Amino acid sequence: MIFPEKISDILIPSEKLSERISELGVEISKDFKDKDLTVVGILKGSALFTADLVRAIELPLVLDFMAVSSYGKGSPTGVVKILKDLDTEIEGREVLIVEDIVDTGLTLNYLIKILRARNPSGISLCVLLDRTVRRIIDLRIAYRGFEIPDVYVVGYGLDHQQLYRNLPFIATMKE
Repeated sequence: MIFPEKISDILIPSEKLSERISELGVEISKDFKDKDLTVVGILKGSALFTADLVRAIELPLVLDFMAVSSYGKGSPTGVVKILKDLDTEIEGREVLIVEDIVDTGLTLNYLIKILRARNPSGISLCVLLDRTVRRIIDLRIAYRGFEIPDVYVVGYGLDHQQLYRNLPFIATMKE
């Protein structure tokens, strides 16, 4: 499934995504053994990654989702809104936030502060794509899929105007 009129290059093929997610699952399974784990996927972009990741984690876990918005009309506003909150309590539990991509770190930093106030025993970050060149806030990312250059990417949950999330790979868009 390729849309040649819009896709420039495949940055990360589906095989590499699968391989890396399996590796992350092994790491997370080891690190959270004998702990009460809640995985929090950030919608919509991380939905596919979160689904594949939790299947690679060989531990009992609670899965929940949040939806946040930090964009207004296509550009960062600096204001983060929670559009969908957790359905489960996280007090006393280990929380693993799963995000598709981290750029500036502002949204995740805000989200961590919100969740920390709910008294989990710990909060860790797992991101599929890390675009460190745009980082403003220093975040401790415990589990990183791939570091990518400063390019616009779509596929595997990431979108352009809500399209291309269903691509099985990460691709760059044509100018």
